[in-house]
Amino acid sequence: MSWSGPSDGGSGRRGYHHGNLREALVEAAVELIGAKGPAGFTIAEAARLAGVSPAAPYRHFRDADALLAEVALRGFTLFTERLEAAWGGGKPEPVSKFEDLGRAYLAFARTEPAYYAAMFDSHIATDGHAGLQDAADRAFGVLRDAAERIAAAAPKERRPPALMIALHVWALSHGIASLFVREGPQRRKLPMSPEDLLEAGVLLYLQSLGLSGGA
Repeated sequence: MSWSGPSDGGSGRRGYHHGNLREALVEAAVELIGAKGPAGFTIAEAARLAGVSPAAPYRHFRDADALLAEVALRGFTLFTERLEAAWGGGKPEPVSKFEDLGRAYLAFARTEPAYYAAMFDSHIATDGHAGLQDAADRAFGVLRDAAERIAAAAPKERRPPALMIALHVWALSHGIASLFVREGPQRRKLPMSPEDLLEAGVLLYLQSLGLSGGA
């Protein structure tokens, strides 16, 4: 797996001037994760990039995992905001907004590779760090709420479980993001855009459930 993102240009030190050590360390961690992946940095490297002593990070983070968890938490928070903006309450038309939700998923993987890696490629357990599981649940909650709105359009006796829809579409979106969106030598080539592939997959899925036009 390869990650892409900003690097320090080889300087190894960015300087620490603004007085907010916690933020400086998080920014440094995001930069290192973007360059090396979530397993590719140490807390000492984050300190060096932030321009502080190796002992300074321990005022805020007990170890590299705690710093990585903070990056993941912020990633999930930003992810939730992007998904909510794309869904927009399902208005004016739920199926088209559901498609927008999928496009926002892919866009996040493309534009925020360091956050995405911290959220989904790290070894940290979401339930082992305060607030991280809740942040992840809120992001998935946007997709589940959208699935409930979509499922509600089906006759009650034929209504599929919203959780099933959310999990299937999540798996489809995440698979396409991992295989076809993220930069690196493992990225597969497509004869179409990842967004078009996802849109076609979601529409076929919804049609199979009788939840979209053309069924």
